[in-house]
Amino acid sequence: MTIPSSSLNNNASEQLAGFCANLRFEDIPADVIAHIKLSILDGLGCCLVGSTLPWTRKVRDMIDAEDAAPIASLLGSSDKVSLSGAILVNATAGHAFELDDIHREAILHPNSIAVPVALNTAQFLGSASGKDILTAIIAGYEVGNRVGAAAGTDLLLRGFHPQGAVGPFCGAATASNMMRLNADKTRDALGIAGSFGSGLMAAQEGAMVKRLHSGHAAEAGVRGALLAKRGFTGISDVVEAEYGGFLSTFSGGVNTERATAGLGSTWETLATGFKPHATVTSIHSALDALGMIMRDNNLVVGDIAHIHAGVSHPTHVHCAWPYKAQSITAAQMNIYYGLAMIALFGVAFVQQFDADKISDPDVMAFTKCITASVDPDIEARGHAFRHMARVRVETADGQTFEREVTHRRGSPENPISPAEVIAKFRTLAASVLTPDATNDVITIVDTLDDQQDMSTLMQALTP
Repeated sequence: MTIPSSSLNNNASEQLAGFCANLRFEDIPADVIAHIKLSILDGLGCCLVGSTLPWTRKVRDMIDAEDAAPIASLLGSSDKVSLSGAILVNATAGHAFELDDIHREAILHPNSIAVPVALNTAQFLGSASGKDILTAIIAGYEVGNRVGAAAGTDLLLRGFHPQGAVGPFCGAATASNMMRLNADKTRDALGIAGSFGSGLMAAQEGAMVKRLHSGHAAEAGVRGALLAKRGFTGISDVVEAEYGGFLSTFSGGVNTERATAGLGSTWETLATGFKPHATVTSIHSALDALGMIMRDNNLVVGDIAHIHAGVSHPTHVHCAWPYKAQSITAAQMNIYYGLAMIALFGVAFVQQFDADKISDPDVMAFTKCITASVDPDIEARGHAFRHMARVRVETADGQTFEREVTHRRGSPENPISPAEVIAKFRTLAASVLTPDATNDVITIVDTLDDQQDMSTLMQALTP
């Protein structure tokens, strides 16, 4: 299924749609299948813990009030709602606590979109095998990550949230493959869903709506596929159109070669990494560096007089505003709060982000001991190193310690082990599932290519 190099710069939407429509399980390498199983498990953990949070609850209450036909399951619940309603709630839950996976170039968190879309669409269709689920999710990863990578950091710096802007392509590709739409209808689905892309980054500084960007993107994707299936047409060149197309509008340029190069032979799914911290990915390297300094030198928080983080320009713009106790979302996006959590508690995971902690006077005071600035050398290295960080710690007794982290822990270049991904799932699922059910989900996902339908998995996900 490799795309000829002579056509790399033309008809990106057509090529992506053709790839998505024709992708079958047998086309996918074993290492890609193995990776996507971990991504599915990770995504389910994110959805489960996210289902318990107040912002997801509000979205669910809205959908419940519609009293629609019970077709698709709400993850972490025994309830069913409409297909689009379930996907809206579940994908919101998946992005509800900054734990979903990420493709660095695309700045997309695909598992919080693709996993709910595939599982809920399978319920809607009435029949789907584990191989169908794996294939559809990979189709979503490949299309979404490629479109996002073609847009690049420019999209973020222009103030758009990639999860909301790029996510509809991931959702539409996943749903279209699940529904077995042909290439023309898949292109319509991408053209419809791409028109719905939205999401403003100002949402990170105090609003619940950032979480909803993922839900809206997933819902847009499945609605695009459902409409295309009925003959509704979308923008045929939605990715590459020079006026009003996705790339020209959201990133100010058209880089279709990045969207299609190596399509079918270079798997962007493998370039998607996991999150060991419950924060925006951009600050993970800084958190890792501080943790290393403290462990290697036996430092405790009382030893620290000052922390400085040198980061890329995109990370500084994205994460280094003066910390205020605005919301849990804002705390998870802020480099000063994240570094304070590492200094004070050694971790920045779920329990470090609650209403009491984000406004704790001791935490607020400690953030004043932390500074951040753009490191010219990191910035000169370009987009591939935008997550890099250099951290310097000055102690109360006059010592100075420095640490550089080029690639964050959990990235494809510095991966965490499958055992660590499974341990993360166990931690996240514990708030919803019994230990036996948690074990069942792990086993089922690991053997997903042998599963004939999704009923056993959906039952295990029901508390």
